Amino acid sequence: MEKTKTWARRILKIFLWVFLILLVLFVILVIVRTFHSFDVEKTSVQVIKIHNTKLTMDDVMGKHLPPNPGALADQTVQGVDANNNGIRDDVELAVFDAYPKSAKTRAVLLQYALALQMETIQPFINTTIATEVIREESRADTCLADSLVPRKNPESSRSSSDMEKIDNFISFIEDKQLNTDVRKKADKNFYEYLRSYSDLTNEACDIDVLKL
Repeated sequence: MEKTKTWARRILKIFLWVFLILLVLFVILVIVRTFHSFDVEKTSVQVIKIHNTKLTMDDVMGKHLPPNPGALADQTVQGVDANNNGIRDDVELAVFDAYPKSAKTRAVLLQYALALQMETIQPFINTTIATEVIREESRADTCLADSLVPRKNPESSRSSSDMEKIDNFISFIEDKQLNTDVRKKADKNFYEYLRSYSDLTNEACDIDVLKL
């Protein structure tokens, strides 16, 4: 009789331990799923913000040009954006200095600068966010090429001279945007999150350059 009670207590203890272990695992699973759902929601909100960030005509026309940030421009990776238009102030001013009489050129270069700056201002980075930012950069790249060095027709290829012109425009922005070792390193780290992607199918340019 005593042996039977002892075995019963042991079996009960085993069941209790199994129950507690399963309960702990269940709680851990709930916590993990909660955090995952929270991350998914945060990512979704950020992706919407990325694709809703657009250049405006006021930006192109310099309606709210910022003051020169001076030495403050390079003290952080993000730099200074006093007029809060998503473009780093020193890069924005450089575009206006270089192309004061060409609104079309400013429009496409500022859009490209805006897309590049999005790399540095994300509150958090994961593969989805990095990929969506790069898709906006690709769209800005297409806008730049098609607006400043257009093809003779949609099927025609570009000459080496045309490609050089496109590269020069891109380098103009990238050299100013990635002008410190810290920014170059941040850009490299950002690309480590990138995975394969398809180009966006919406209009390449934020601004209708044919009206400029």
